[in-house]
Amino acid sequence: MKIVEKMDRLQKQFISLEFFPPKDKNEWPAFFRVADRLAQLQPLFASVTYGAGGSTKGDTLEIVSRLRNEHGLDTMAHLTCIGAYRGDLQLFLDRLVATGVDNVLALRGDLPQDAPPEFSACRTLLHASDLAAFIKECHPDMGIGVAGYPEVHPEAVDAEHDLSYLKLKLDQGGDFAITQLFFDNDLYFDFVAKARSIGVDKPIIPGIIPVVSLKVIQRIISLCGATLPAAYLAELEEADRRGGAAAVQKVGVAHARKQAEELLAAGVPGVHIYTLNRDQVVLDLVDGLLP
Repeated sequence: MKIVEKMDRLQKQFISLEFFPPKDKNEWPAFFRVADRLAQLQPLFASVTYGAGGSTKGDTLEIVSRLRNEHGLDTMAHLTCIGAYRGDLQLFLDRLVATGVDNVLALRGDLPQDAPPEFSACRTLLHASDLAAFIKECHPDMGIGVAGYPEVHPEAVDAEHDLSYLKLKLDQGGDFAITQLFFDNDLYFDFVAKARSIGVDKPIIPGIIPVVSLKVIQRIISLCGATLPAAYLAELEEADRRGGAAAVQKVGVAHARKQAEELLAAGVPGVHIYTLNRDQVVLDLVDGLLP
């Protein structure tokens, strides 16, 4: 079933989860134990990331299949188009359908290192909007999610152009959007208001991440363009001085929980949690969050 159809039928707020495939298959047993614990939360869906240039697409395919068929999770596979060929994408989508996976998050993806800006194996699949249209064409019954950027995509000309691309992705086949992580809820509310003002009427699910260490979050935000509010960063740095990673994680979970509570109280469809494959962190974050 399409995720957007599940939202409509559910008629209540939800949580969803995002996992990333461990690089070493020796880590897979531990990963699936984490997934099994988090399946207790009955998330609306679980998404699985896809490495730069499709580098982990085989792992993504196997993991979404196992999460669905062995762990009872409705899954959504990430899929990127930059540097890909239509035939390879068609094959990946066909295999997803064959394993019962009905949803894809359509992304442009990151350019390979040292690639020129105009690089792409397929010149007709340069943007996430192209991929959304391609998926809609070859698998019209598949659910399609797209990404939204409350703080503007790092490569966007400006916020206005970025919003127009969000609308294009949704118009080309996307059913809903999931936002990039953010730490100030006002950024999300402002982003949604501006999207609505240009005619976007599909669900925009906020994505939040619990900070588990300063090193990890600084690496993540350097890649995605999100910003840590000065007061929050100071609180994390003080926690790090006082108690190291454990103290940082405690502050990070508390902040993410407060974000989630405020977002849900404001009536968002649900909250998408970037799990970092950390089961206890997510369990602490969502304990008692929903009725």
